[in-house]
Amino acid sequence: MSSQSRVVAAFHTAPEDKPTLVQVSFESRPETLSPSNTSQPRYWALDVVLFPSPEGSSHENQSTGIIQLDTSTSPQHAFLADGLKTARQWSAPTALRFIFPAQDGQVTRSDFLEQRLEYCEFATRAVSFVSPLQALTSIALCQVTTTNIANLLTKSIGGILTKLASNDPSPVLTGLDKELSNKLSFPWIVPGPLQRKRVAWVQGRENIDVSRRAYEAARALGITLVILENEGHWLQDEKWSDLRESFVPLDIEIDDGLAQRIVDAVRAYSHPIDGIVTISDFRLPAIAKACEMLGLPTAPYEAYAIAKDKGKTRMLEPDAHESFAVSSVEELQSALASRLPSPLQFPLIVKPCHGYNSDCVSKVWNERDLAEAVRRASARHADAKDANTNVVIEPYIDGPEVDINIVLLDGEMISCEISDEFPSDGDAEDADFYAGFQETKTVMPSSLPENEKQVLRESLKKSILRQGFQSGVFHCEARVRNSRVRYASNDGILDLQTKPDSPNHEISAYLHEINARPPGYLETAAVSMAYGLDYFAMRLLLSLGAEENTRVRALAQPFLSGPQFHLSITIMPQTRAGIMKTEDAAESFLDQHPDIRKQVVDYETQMKKGAVLEGPAAASLWWIGYFSLISRESRQKCLETVDFVHKNFSYELE
Repeated sequence: MSSQSRVVAAFHTAPEDKPTLVQVSFESRPETLSPSNTSQPRYWALDVVLFPSPEGSSHENQSTGIIQLDTSTSPQHAFLADGLKTARQWSAPTALRFIFPAQDGQVTRSDFLEQRLEYCEFATRAVSFVSPLQALTSIALCQVTTTNIANLLTKSIGGILTKLASNDPSPVLTGLDKELSNKLSFPWIVPGPLQRKRVAWVQGRENIDVSRRAYEAARALGITLVILENEGHWLQDEKWSDLRESFVPLDIEIDDGLAQRIVDAVRAYSHPIDGIVTISDFRLPAIAKACEMLGLPTAPYEAYAIAKDKGKTRMLEPDAHESFAVSSVEELQSALASRLPSPLQFPLIVKPCHGYNSDCVSKVWNERDLAEAVRRASARHADAKDANTNVVIEPYIDGPEVDINIVLLDGEMISCEISDEFPSDGDAEDADFYAGFQETKTVMPSSLPENEKQVLRESLKKSILRQGFQSGVFHCEARVRNSRVRYASNDGILDLQTKPDSPNHEISAYLHEINARPPGYLETAAVSMAYGLDYFAMRLLLSLGAEENTRVRALAQPFLSGPQFHLSITIMPQTRAGIMKTEDAAESFLDQHPDIRKQVVDYETQMKKGAVLEGPAAASLWWIGYFSLISRESRQKCLETVDFVHKNFSYELE
């Protein structure tokens, strides 16, 4: 039946309700094959287009029959019933697309449709109807009528609802075809067999807002989580029991006994544990050691120990001769004396070897400030249980900084995306010793020249392998040395611009650090929305070893056409000291500027009413909040929105 041919149908959604009368059209269509899938289609689709008919209209006596929907037992019928309700609320034509498998196999993750269609322009709502690890049987493409639709829908594995701009559904449905070809281009049906596994997750993060996606990924993958955390953590509350099988109270403080305590907890657990995961930098070596003791999949302990230490990381690089590490001001003086007569090349960067979030990083221009920076950095973690006073001193690289996220599998780079880290206060030409390097905004995708991105990809892969890793998810930070672009202002908007006089020196990558785990929650969420890549899911699967390689490869494939929008993770820093008076500064801003909401895909306020703000000179690096802002039009439009937010964001102090 053509999508242009309509019939009048009555849908009965509940015993107590009257049947819903609508004009409806049905059309079955095969998958639009993409360049990445030129052989067998993975699915076919049924489009159900609803044209609401007002009660008492001339259509009432034209119904082809009543279609009974069992909304209590069939999620597919419930989805159609919701679509009927939505169509009445919108008073506009509404399309529902139901997805049917054209291959046998198992789903890589049960929420494949929701995860890949997040913020899709043509999907008001997307729902998967499958359970984790569900086996699928191919359904032959067929014609649909009012007599067979109720039964056929129960075999659907996903549904998409979209609003039509007119009575002609073709433009929207054609657009949806292209979106599915782009976003469902990865092998979301795999041969199997896939089996439920159990993973111990060490450290549950500070709240649900910065961990939700990780737990959702585990559930969708068919992975049972056992949380190992300190007594009293919020995940121990029964309210969150649906996120985990069990909560095991455990001292997870970072000390020499952590690995053994994890081993003991895993051995004492009532069911076999198949893998262990943490996304806490300082706990990664202990997790690796515990896995080695238990015979569970892991990268070498020594690799994690190197990645944790910025000094050891730097000394493995080909340009290591430009840097040196000390543990005190006295050791610095000895090192300086031994370098004579070769003078230091200022400016230099000083940072703790065991640092995070650009904490206690300084740019110095002379030996006096160098000594003070070393004193401050060496004292930063001197009193921690995992005490470390080592400090690395390296040249300041005046080039664009990037975040580069890499997925390796058996030494092969199977995924890589790059974002631009915009300049911090410490990057200013007149920045003094106290100017910090806290992130201001991260913009994806990077606008670096393609040859410079290729240099970064090749160089960072070598750096990761050099540390001893073969597989994993890696969040790296680096700068481009002798880049052909620089940050400059154009009509008040700062962005990368081509240098008027390009240097003749060879372009190279200068590694800052390798974090052997996914990026922070803000960036992991942003990459998932922009590229369709879920680093939490990949990290969980990698913890289970080679038998999950098929799913890792599948989930490492981004959208075929690249990111679906330009996105900026925009940090709102503390600008004043005091007690926060505003209830929720980010929400307040959005209430005052409602037009911005459609460009905000993620946000959070960290410092809510009653929080103590130490101001810009704070030793800790907590910000007020953040916004992930997008533009589907251009990077320039995205940055203009960022500029508006910065200029208009405000908060009150008591």
